[in-house]
Amino acid sequence: MDERLGPRPALCEAIYSAYERDAEPGFREHLGASIIGKLCERALWYDFRWISPIRHPGRVLRLFESGLREESRLARNLRRIGATVHEVDPETGRQFRVSAVGGHFGGSLDGVACGLIDDPTRWQALEYKTHSARSFAELLAQGVQRSKPLHFAQMQVYMALMGLEAALYLAVCKNDDALYAERIRAVPAIAEGLLAKAERIILAATTPPRVSDDPEHWACRYCEHAGVCHGKAAARVHCRSCLHASPREGGWHCARHDSALGPAEQREGCAQHLYIASLVPGEQVDASASVPVQWVRYRFADGSTWRDGDADKRTEVAA
Repeated sequence: MDERLGPRPALCEAIYSAYERDAEPGFREHLGASIIGKLCERALWYDFRWISPIRHPGRVLRLFESGLREESRLARNLRRIGATVHEVDPETGRQFRVSAVGGHFGGSLDGVACGLIDDPTRWQALEYKTHSARSFAELLAQGVQRSKPLHFAQMQVYMALMGLEAALYLAVCKNDDALYAERIRAVPAIAEGLLAKAERIILAATTPPRVSDDPEHWACRYCEHAGVCHGKAAARVHCRSCLHASPREGGWHCARHDSALGPAEQREGCAQHLYIASLVPGEQVDASASVPVQWVRYRFADGSTWRDGDADKRTEVAA
């Protein structure tokens, strides 16, 4: 009998599978400040409207967990050099959170700090990130704004909505534990532009222009929505892809049923779902005259037609 030890890939795969099994289902209910810096507004609209299922493999989910674990360590590092760090709001005991556009846009801060060596008197927003060796090298060479524009945009939004003038970006290289720190100053004009962008996307009733018509464009090639945007994949069926649903102050509303839509209802949808017209790769040629609309007919490039509203397309959103 061979008693030698050896690789156990099945065990590793079982661990990854457990992460996938236990992952939270569904999509983020709001448009996140962490992604508002994306170049493509259509991709952001797809994110907000839950157009494509987003699934991460177990290894990546474990990587996300490692990043979260690093946050408390970095907070301890700052305290060890004399900074006052609040990871949660002392008044509420909960994570600092900002929101705008009727609650449909926002995010959560990693914390706030005062007494930092280079700026001891001002409170600053904290943003912690972990990087691969390659990403960390780019950060060292170019700084946050150039090498990580999404992170820079995220901090500008946080500073604006928190009323802060500065933020500390503290990064760690996962390969050798090297640290990088950069103080980011608030630029109100940039924050105003990002907030206007968020409002534009959230209130858009139809698909915004995409960044490129070329599916090989760098912003499109690895986009999770490429199948819907450039290919033949269908958008998911639920309230947020339905022409009857729209965001309102503090929530969502269905015009067909004249009712508010909670998160669970949005994910479930109903048998009366009708796609937002721009999500169907065809020309709208007819529709019912009733209000609300009962069905819509489309003609495709090959001359065939399809009537949206004839079939029960109800499905649950799974991420």
